[in-house]
Amino acid sequence: MDRTINGYFGDIYKNKKVLITGHTGFKGSWLSLWLTELGANVIGYSLEPPTEPNLFEAITLKDKITHIIGDVRDEEHLISIFEKYQPEFVFHLAAQPLVRVSYKEPKLTYETNVMGTINVLEAVKKIKSVRVCVIITSDKCYENKEWVYGYRETDPVGGYDPYSSSKGCAELVTSAYRRSFFNPEDYSKTHNVALSSVRAGNVIGGGDWGEDRIIPDCIRAIAKNKAINIRSPQATRPWQYVLEPLSGYLLLGALMYEDGGKYSSAWNFGPNDESIKTVEDLVNLVIKYWDGGTYTIDTLNHPHEAGLLKLDASKARALLGWKPIYDVYKAVEKTINWYKNFYNGMRNEKLYEFTVGVLWEYVNRMSDEYGMMGEKGD
Repeated sequence: MDRTINGYFGDIYKNKKVLITGHTGFKGSWLSLWLTELGANVIGYSLEPPTEPNLFEAITLKDKITHIIGDVRDEEHLISIFEKYQPEFVFHLAAQPLVRVSYKEPKLTYETNVMGTINVLEAVKKIKSVRVCVIITSDKCYENKEWVYGYRETDPVGGYDPYSSSKGCAELVTSAYRRSFFNPEDYSKTHNVALSSVRAGNVIGGGDWGEDRIIPDCIRAIAKNKAINIRSPQATRPWQYVLEPLSGYLLLGALMYEDGGKYSSAWNFGPNDESIKTVEDLVNLVIKYWDGGTYTIDTLNHPHEAGLLKLDASKARALLGWKPIYDVYKAVEKTINWYKNFYNGMRNEKLYEFTVGVLWEYVNRMSDEYGMMGEKGD
């Protein structure tokens, strides 16, 4: 395991072709940035950035990767990109990611999150270059019982709302393809594809302007000198810095490349219990680190969203050696600092270099925690 984090995690992606669906989104942009820093040849396949502003354009990622506009619902186009670029790694992040939008557009949500996943898996079946495929779903994929302990990978998937249900469906689809076409027991015998699904908590970080997400809602309000409007102040979520689950995805991908039969399964990447806070707690932290701001409680009726949700990441800790690096306080501090720089006018290459610095600060903090990774350039 030490060898993996120290060497493979840093070196295994170097000069490899890595296809990322949803690369123009918040998490996809951060993952694309990290992989370019690891020396990978990143091929991004996604719709146009979902918001204005957005991280992808703010740090000019388009100039650093192969940038392709495409819809995962378009199987023919997607497969043609696989055929042209022959990726070795696939990270599937493209999704309709919002609960409230899923109530308004359930058909679009299922088409994107379920059929889009099937299209990716069909492309992986057809294109023999692929060695590793990581399907990113959500902590909301679980059948939520509102219980006080974290969900484990063996707990039933499901979902109350169309979004959560669609992510549960994506998990079932991935499991079926893994058993039927990429069975770990047959790895290196009848196929050479390692296939896993991963679930993370509520990620926060600089560069997110997504609709109906609490940090972007806070930032938009504060930037306009307006009160932050909170829908569900007592809803409890596993908040984590965006680089936390991405470190898990990259570590898992590296291990899958080395031993696909051993690591092909479902994985949770969640924060420590002390980072599981209410929405109101999180908003108060944002106000603290911004040095200003107010909020009001929205008393209107809204569509159902989960009240209590936790992930159990014991499996990743025990079998991958992965662990969270930042607690929720550090996560909010780093997040707000990024936005302060953006709203103070930092853009383009300067913002890119600053964001790379944020990434390497996290990596070097990993070095302190794991005791084995070096500074950038070492």
